[in-house]
Amino acid sequence: MSIDLGLRDKVVIVTGAGGGIGRGIALAMARAGARVVINDIGVSLGGEGGSSSPAEETRSLIESAGGQAAISTDSVSDWDSARKIVQCALDSFGRVDAVVNNAGILRDAIFHKMDPGDWKSVIDVHLNGSFYVSRAAAEPFRAQESGAFVHMTSASGLIGNFGQANYSAAKLGIAALSKSIALDMKRYNVRSNCIAPFAWSRMTDSIPASTPEEQARVERMKRMTPETNAPLAVFLASDAAREVTGQIFAARLNELFLFGQPRPVRSVHADGGWTPETIAERALPALRAGMTPLDRSGDVFSWDPI
Repeated sequence: MSIDLGLRDKVVIVTGAGGGIGRGIALAMARAGARVVINDIGVSLGGEGGSSSPAEETRSLIESAGGQAAISTDSVSDWDSARKIVQCALDSFGRVDAVVNNAGILRDAIFHKMDPGDWKSVIDVHLNGSFYVSRAAAEPFRAQESGAFVHMTSASGLIGNFGQANYSAAKLGIAALSKSIALDMKRYNVRSNCIAPFAWSRMTDSIPASTPEEQARVERMKRMTPETNAPLAVFLASDAAREVTGQIFAARLNELFLFGQPRPVRSVHADGGWTPETIAERALPALRAGMTPLDRSGDVFSWDPI
């Protein structure tokens, strides 16, 4: 027996839907019967330029398959502009039922060489953008007492990676933002969850491939097409996930993961309190076994995509 996802005629905003993961999600939402607001400003991976062509291509693909879509070319990184994205859904289709915060840019650099401007740009798009669009959608969600947020986090933030202090900080911040939304808006039947997507896209095609080992790794990663993340996003936006909120998932080719969230793992106690010396002498040895290794995402996901 097939499950009715309840997405027919619902309205879903997908930011960064002009290509890659966002386009894959937008197309999948439309196939599930949703009407889609395609938000994309058509910039380069680093955030330069701007064109409506990527969004128009996504709309053409949706409409040629019989779906309905509208385009917003407003930026997520400005409050007034983000409000226009939500207004586009209301003007075009009369309501909004789900938001997928997917828009993003990269400005990678080793931490001690990172330009403050590149820090701010990435935070503005990923973290501030997720807040602005979510905050704008919170008003109609609250009024109708329903809604779903799906935010894109990253293993770079949840676990760690080289040369991505700005991106990692933003993506871990999004996980905390999602949890706060889930807590604050549960009373209005509004859900908020995260996906850490794994995909070969323009955000990963800068990975070095100069050695045979690196080239082999890249070829394995290319199997993880952007579209493999879409089913999880569609599920989380649907009525089938009505009881799922405040969670962090990952999609990796044919694998799905549920991430843990920070909780105390060990404790020590001292009558009368601690001094720096007793922490070094007694607390550190007791806590050391529970400390998290200095892993990167690739160390934790060390096997080939399945």
